[in-house]
Amino acid sequence: MSDFQAFEMERFMSVYEMTVKYNMSESGVHPMLVRELLALQEGSLDKMLDVELNYSHANGNPELRENIAAMYDGATKENVLVTVGGIEANFNALTTILSAGEEMVLMLPNYMQVWGVAKNHGIRIKTFSLLQEKNWAPDLDKLESIVSNETKLIAICNPSNPTGYILTEAEMDAIVHIADRVGAWILADEVYAGAEQLTDVQTPSFYGRYEKVIAVGSMSKAYGLPGLRTGWAVGPVDMIDQIWARHEYTTLSTAMLSNTLSAMALSEEIRPKIIQRTRDYIRRGYPILKEWMDSHGSLLSAVQPQAAAIAFIKYEMDINSTEFVMRLMKEKSVLIIPGDHFGMDGYLRISYGLPKDYLMGGLKGISELISEL
Repeated sequence: MSDFQAFEMERFMSVYEMTVKYNMSESGVHPMLVRELLALQEGSLDKMLDVELNYSHANGNPELRENIAAMYDGATKENVLVTVGGIEANFNALTTILSAGEEMVLMLPNYMQVWGVAKNHGIRIKTFSLLQEKNWAPDLDKLESIVSNETKLIAICNPSNPTGYILTEAEMDAIVHIADRVGAWILADEVYAGAEQLTDVQTPSFYGRYEKVIAVGSMSKAYGLPGLRTGWAVGPVDMIDQIWARHEYTTLSTAMLSNTLSAMALSEEIRPKIIQRTRDYIRRGYPILKEWMDSHGSLLSAVQPQAAAIAFIKYEMDINSTEFVMRLMKEKSVLIIPGDHFGMDGYLRISYGLPKDYLMGGLKGISELISEL
């Protein structure tokens, strides 16, 4: 059997998330009901009942691809490949662009899928950091210094998982300039675009700023529809075609019902309503989380996330983050994510885009463990 780097966080969640009373490990807002989604468009139930359960278009329903393309300046449906979640888009984009022995640069902390895929495919990894002392702004000097003529790809997550930081336009331009200097691709995980907390302006995409960009999106985070398992990659037509060829080896196509429901959700009529629902959950939830953190004095602190439904909380306790989370799960039936999963012990990632009673119940369990410690 070959050496294999497991996806530590997702394996952890797969094993435990269905076993706890309070699952605060997810990074999206509270999911929508099918009934809730269908209620947003008259006649949608009959439309769903008339869907033929055949294979969908291998690269995604044309209506869905058109709706996705409309979110990216200058894109057409030919620039879009629909995938099984953003996770497949990341996997196939990375393994299309890079071969074993080639070099990539990764932003940290980050959703560690791209890191694990690179490890498993023999890709050389360099990293640059978001700096907590600068409210999670990126260390662009470090990025400039480590990108070389051998760098084939720079992997970005914007807005950030787990910090919720949104790159400024100047920071995005700087990253593009650094990539362009060596002809590197930018793989931009943008699944939290639309889940902004402090503004109603959607986070801009890297797509359209530079010709060698693959932008990844998903129905999971900003839309509260993770169960559709619908994601996408947007990029140059010739590269999208190459990623599509890999897609035919991995999943072939997404489900017909997922294509149909996702197309409806991303329509010009429905999408703004779903985005508003997401922002409402985030904007109601964070003040509750902030009041809870403040109740523990200097023990807990966080830079307010600019987007996403998660906070990356620093704690001042003499306990390893994984040990804390395992005790919390076993003793209080609450699941959160340890900073260890992002290579940063001393932090906890906690969801707050949840119904108020559920959120407060989970936070109460965390407080109980903190008091016992």
